[in-house]
Amino acid sequence: MKKLLGLSVLFTATLLASCSKEDDTKPTPVNVETNIRGVISKNITLTKDKIWTLRGPVYVTAGATITIEAGTKIISKKDSAGILVITPGSKINAAGTASAPIVFTSGEAAPAAGDFGGVVISGKATVNGNHKTMEGGLDPQYSAIWGATEVTKSQTSDSDNSGVLQYVRIEYAGKAVAPEVELNGLSLYGVGNGTTFDHIQITRGLDDAFEFFGGTFNAKYLIAYGNGDDDFDFDDGFRGNLQYIISIKDPNVTDAKGTTGDVSNNIECDNTDGKTAPYATTPVTKINIANATLVGPGNTPNSPVWNNYGYGARWRRGSTFNVANSIIIGVKLNGVSIESNEAAQSFNDGVSSFKNNILNTLASAPYRVGSDVTTVVGFNAAKVQELALTTSYAATADDVKLTDPFNFAKPNVAPKADSQALTMGTKFEGVFATGFDKPAYVGALTTAADWTAGWAAWGK
Repeated sequence: MKKLLGLSVLFTATLLASCSKEDDTKPTPVNVETNIRGVISKNITLTKDKIWTLRGPVYVTAGATITIEAGTKIISKKDSAGILVITPGSKINAAGTASAPIVFTSGEAAPAAGDFGGVVISGKATVNGNHKTMEGGLDPQYSAIWGATEVTKSQTSDSDNSGVLQYVRIEYAGKAVAPEVELNGLSLYGVGNGTTFDHIQITRGLDDAFEFFGGTFNAKYLIAYGNGDDDFDFDDGFRGNLQYIISIKDPNVTDAKGTTGDVSNNIECDNTDGKTAPYATTPVTKINIANATLVGPGNTPNSPVWNNYGYGARWRRGSTFNVANSIIIGVKLNGVSIESNEAAQSFNDGVSSFKNNILNTLASAPYRVGSDVTTVVGFNAAKVQELALTTSYAATADDVKLTDPFNFAKPNVAPKADSQALTMGTKFEGVFATGFDKPAYVGALTTAADWTAGWAAWGK
């Protein structure tokens, strides 16, 4: 049986404060207690031979690293939804494998969204100040110390390293801290590009699956499956590259929208909210995405939450973007919606782009321009379609010829042998010329290159 590094597993603030510096190098006998709570200020390891329980918010501070062995399971009970918070300067080392993923999940016999709070990682990369504190009702002592606007300039670095997340599943997250205010599955605040993110699945979250609040990191092999609100949400000047991402909506589940008029999208992207800071505030959100497959609810108008579904990709509030070699299928509203004068001007000028994609929507038009676009002359849905170079619009979902994208219990988004996704060619010039793989197919995967095998879980 492996031993914990640095301290016993009864993680209370009092105990941690009493540990001496020399304790870091001395192994401590394993304690039968596996509940984790409070503040962690020294290096620790969660071993795979136990099931660990997070009790309420757990803050990793003072430059400490929490190491989680491959194959480890961390649970949370709904009476005290666990939240793991990595503060700037501290790290998470969660390197699972395809055969031994790390799983954060519900500890309830009948698991439900919100049983687990979520995972929050904050770093020292630059942000634009749109959010002053982290969402989720966290302790202000730790929730307001991230990014360039809150960390001193001497500490700020876009190459900051918050650690490793590989082959990780986060299930049933999204603790509701107030009406219509929930935590996300994975929240990333000012995380730098020294951090490693790949092979991460967020399942059955109450709110967003992934939300990126500023920062500069890159990621590959991400899955959002059956989450209530947006699957990939970008804010606060995030700048990074994503490749091989999958978003799959449950046709019968969204979060509670109340009277907000909000909708659940596969992608939602902002720069600022326009209230805390103007839409043009720098750094400006700029996301580059290649090889995505985004699956909406499909043609399910009898769903009890049908009115809550929205767009394939919603670009608004000053955000900029490049999307290539991707598939959007079965979304209720338009596949691409461009909102705000700044977002429209960026697309009109070629700073943003949408090219070489396959698009299928239930709406009559694949593209939409918001009513708030008023200053870009001649910019309308027809202009967006003109600028969406080499993008193919499929009249029906069947025409895209994916294997079984709407079988929510066991989805398969690989293209069939005669799918256009395998023959239309790919484009990797411009912003995609460096830092991206160059597969010969459009969309997230193929049968021959199924990176979800072995570690991803369906049917939750």
